[in-house]
Amino acid sequence: MGRLFGTDGVRGVAGRDLTAELAMDLSVAAAHVLRDAGRSRPLAVVGRDPRASGEFLEAAVVAGLASSGMDVLRLGVLPTPAVAYLTPALGADLGVMLSASHNPAPDNGIKFLTRRGFKLPDAVENEIEDRLGEPWERPVGSAVGRVREAYGEANRYVAHLLTSLPHRLDGLRVVLDCAHGAAHMVAPEALRRAGAQVDTIGTAPDGLNINDGVGSTHLDPLKKAVVAKSADLGIAYDGDADRCLAVTGDGEEIDGDQIMAILALAMRSEGRLQQDTVVATVMSNLGFKLAMREAGVSVVETAVGDRYVLEQMQEHGYNFGGEQSGHVIMLDHATTGDGLLTSLHLLAAVVSSGRSLAELASVMTKLPQVLVNVRDVAKDQAAHPALLAEVALAEAELGDTGRVLIRPSGTEPMIRVMVEARSHEHAETVAARLADTVREVCR
Repeated sequence: MGRLFGTDGVRGVAGRDLTAELAMDLSVAAAHVLRDAGRSRPLAVVGRDPRASGEFLEAAVVAGLASSGMDVLRLGVLPTPAVAYLTPALGADLGVMLSASHNPAPDNGIKFLTRRGFKLPDAVENEIEDRLGEPWERPVGSAVGRVREAYGEANRYVAHLLTSLPHRLDGLRVVLDCAHGAAHMVAPEALRRAGAQVDTIGTAPDGLNINDGVGSTHLDPLKKAVVAKSADLGIAYDGDADRCLAVTGDGEEIDGDQIMAILALAMRSEGRLQQDTVVATVMSNLGFKLAMREAGVSVVETAVGDRYVLEQMQEHGYNFGGEQSGHVIMLDHATTGDGLLTSLHLLAAVVSSGRSLAELASVMTKLPQVLVNVRDVAKDQAAHPALLAEVALAEAELGDTGRVLIRPSGTEPMIRVMVEARSHEHAETVAARLADTVREVCR
């Protein structure tokens, strides 16, 4: 069957790949792993995004945990980072989030979190998989877990966000796009309590419209709303609000690299950027790295994935990092990417600087970036000598003003070719040439 857990929990089409039976079995296995770790009466918290399938999956997860002797707090619809924060804040031994992030409504996923609010280590996920379907003695009577609703704990999360802010956001007019997702209530509430004037789109989830033409993967509606409202800027979250992107008052997109550049420089000026270092992935734009170098900020690179960013931060004591996609980790305040936290601090940087978001983003110049996905090739041939030779020639041609990244897909028979250059035309030419080489030699 292959490994169930991917880089962000167990995901699939709900009802087909991710069934109620699988959700219950995973929860039972997770409870057994916790019990064997010596926690006799553990507590779990369970949250979800508004997908319709989250209703039956939540019921299955809660049933699996409680029937195994775990007490359960149902948090209701909340962002992933809220569940990550509330797990240790409420003294829980396990956090569970049901979401498929930016994926369409038919998909869903189960993510388990440690008692400190971090994603489970690979070894623990492997143990949960290994114990699926094992025989067990079922608790009865007073030994079964009890289930309680804890929907009001959203207020605790919002209060936590607000206490992280250096000052209020009075005077800003902001449009929020909540993707008809998990942040549709807490995000407007948090920004209004921080002092911003807030207009919203994407705040009417019906269980089937999450990420449907809105949110961080569909920015056009937000761009139009910002311009129409004459707002200072706009913020777009994804379905579970663990990331965000922004839009300037003129409707120009601000991606994760630009957000990281703004926040890194703000943190550095305030003496809060540990070791004057940002952790980013290999996909971050070269313009970001050049801007950080010019500002005297070091950039440590990791493989693609916020999991790897976090690992590097924890291992070396860094407190700030993220991805071009808008996953930003502020480890002083959160254990995972948190779109609400990121957006609040971005707005705080705008207020404290007295400059517009567009002016702040101008600290870096994005180099044109072209990505070509070469499908139906042997991705294990990504290091073929002939391809490496072509890459070396391309890198020599681009010099210090461009770069090449060849990366096999983690899930498909596909090799990704990414090229950055001073001009879009040059990047396209080099990328097309390398893609042709991939098709020729990676067969």
